[in-house]
Amino acid sequence: MEKQNLETKYNKWIVVLSVAIPLVVALLFGVNLRKMGYDVEPLSFLPPIYATINGITAVLLLLAVNAIKNGKVKLHENLMKTAIGCSVAFLGMYVAYHMTSDSTKFGGEGIIKYIYYFILVTHIILSIAIIPLVLITYVRALAQVFDKHKKIAKITYPIWLYVAVTGVVVYLMIAPYYAH
Repeated sequence: MEKQNLETKYNKWIVVLSVAIPLVVALLFGVNLRKMGYDVEPLSFLPPIYATINGITAVLLLLAVNAIKNGKVKLHENLMKTAIGCSVAFLGMYVAYHMTSDSTKFGGEGIIKYIYYFILVTHIILSIAIIPLVLITYVRALAQVFDKHKKIAKITYPIWLYVAVTGVVVYLMIAPYYAH
């Protein structure tokens, strides 16, 4: 019964965070401090850093799955907590960059432009969808409801891995068009 209470207790937070995070990011994405008259330096050094963090997140996810398949529960737990931390750090840097810098337009043409926008749109949509999935998966592990944790982790893992990898791909595709 205690495990069910823990899940129920956190369900409200999962809903709140799953709605609030994308809304706040969308709102802050539209705020450019420089255009509002604030004297702030563009944080133009951040994109390669947060792209690297996305890459690290992908590696952490791969290592975490390997750890749990080999019965290394504590290692799996630590890797997953680190992956969550990386995702939070990415989000903070991403928002900070966009609040201080103009958006970069993709300059590719032809088929590559369609490939880029397909990857970008799927990345954005799935990055929103992954929030409740990660939170539910994490709470089920905290509640030690491992049968339910494992079920949702099989859905969460490939989507989160896709988001992490495509974050790097999007950066690599748009990097040549950043203003220097």
